[in-house]
Amino acid sequence: MRRIQIPRSKTAMDAALQAALDDYAARWPDEAATVALFRDLLADAENPFRRERLAGHFTASCWLVDRSGTRVLLTHHRKLRLWLQLGGHADGQRELPLAALREAEEESGLACLRVSDAIFDLDRHWIPEHKSVPAHWHYDVRYVVHAGDDEAYTISEESLDLAWRRIDELAADPATDASVRRMAGKWLARG
Repeated sequence: MRRIQIPRSKTAMDAALQAALDDYAARWPDEAATVALFRDLLADAENPFRRERLAGHFTASCWLVDRSGTRVLLTHHRKLRLWLQLGGHADGQRELPLAALREAEEESGLACLRVSDAIFDLDRHWIPEHKSVPAHWHYDVRYVVHAGDDEAYTISEESLDLAWRRIDELAADPATDASVRRMAGKWLARG
């Protein structure tokens, strides 16, 4: 269920993201260096929420869990050829939880999804050159998204395939992408 959004100023949206980064830093003190990179990007005068900013830009992803909380929906990413979480460019959206929810809906075809406002994971990763777009950094802010009753997904053009995967198996499998394995560990360790 989506919340009714009251338009907020750029300053208020950036302050909300800064507060979410502060909360994340308090929960994950070992990731202070990563959080610092995200804070620096947020403070940059050039709009870091637009994909055209090739020095690096924000992206939003989701850890899309089923109703039982034991499985996560992953995409076999068409460009990267890896099994990853759903997500994509913010495309100017400064409220990254809403961008993550939009990506979850678009890439899975699922309805009645719910997103958490708390940052679940941060990951800065290099994206190789593709077609006419030079290589660049993605500053990926990841949120937990909960599926509703219907878990029958639809594969979008961005994916080669989608699959519900057991989170405990992802955490234990050394062949799993390192950031997906880290998120699986965080999910299993939650209190």
